[in-house]
Formats: sequence, C-alpha cells, structure tokens
Amino acid sequence: MNIRPYTQNDLAAIFDIYRRSKLDELKFEEKVFTLLPLEEDKERLRGLMESQIYVYQEQGQILGFGANCGHEIRALFVAPKHRGKGVGKALFEFLLSNIHGQPCLYVASTNQPAKYLYHEYGFSVTETFETTYNQVSVIAQKMVRMASV
Repeated sequence: MNIRPYTQNDLAAIFDIYRRSKLDELKFEEKVFTLLPLEEDKERLRGLMESQIYVYQEQGQILGFGANCGHEIRALFVAPKHRGKGVGKALFEFLLSNIHGQPCLYVASTNQPAKYLYHEYGFSVTETFETTYNQVSVIAQKMVRMASV
C-alpha cells in the first residue's frame, strides 16, 4: 500500500475512478441521475484542484483517491472492484491524520453506508440542505467530527 500526493500523471486514473464511482453515492436516491464526468464538471473539478489530493496505489495501479481542503474532506473514491478491501478506510484515515482541527465533509442524505462509516469515526450531521448534481436536486448533509476517536 502506498498513499501519496497525486501528480498530473494521475489525472486520467482519477477521472476514470470518478466516472466509475460517482453515481454510486446517489444510487439510494429516488431520482435518476446522469453522470457528468469530472473533467466536464467545472465546479467539482475546481474544488478538487484547490485541494490536497492523494492517491492510493498498489503495484503501480491507482485504486482510489481522496482530497481535503483545510478541514473539509472533499473527495473519497475507490475503484469499484477494489471496494471492501480497506482502500477507502486507509484513504479516509490518512485524510483525517492530515487535518488539524475539526474535520467536516458532505454526503448525500440517502447514502447510509457512507454515513455509517463516518459515524464510526465520530462524525455527526450538523446541517441538511438542498444542492444539485448535474442539474438534479439532491438533499445533502454536512457532517462534522465532534471529538477525536
């Protein structure tokens, strides 16, 4: 396992993992969503590029990536065939270890598996609001880590 800062050479792999993973976080929604690739989503791409981005690499292959900007965890994506193998957990713990202060993140309110993981790490919902993904409304929640776990 190797978690390291991303380089420009990693962008194609990051775009690919995002493309194969993004809609999974919205699969519990009643609405139908259409993927907007990261390289075409100016707002999300700008937010990612403003962040510290890290990739999880094994044997030369990027299996996932995560990003934080200040106290906010902005991204955590794992290639579908590598889920359930500790990649996401390792990235999440790495991101948390690099945040000084009270970490926060945003999650679709219906994404119970992700929220369960975040609760295990001491995060609690502090705000619920409406946002959009590719022009379709989504109820999202801000979660904040209330105490060190």
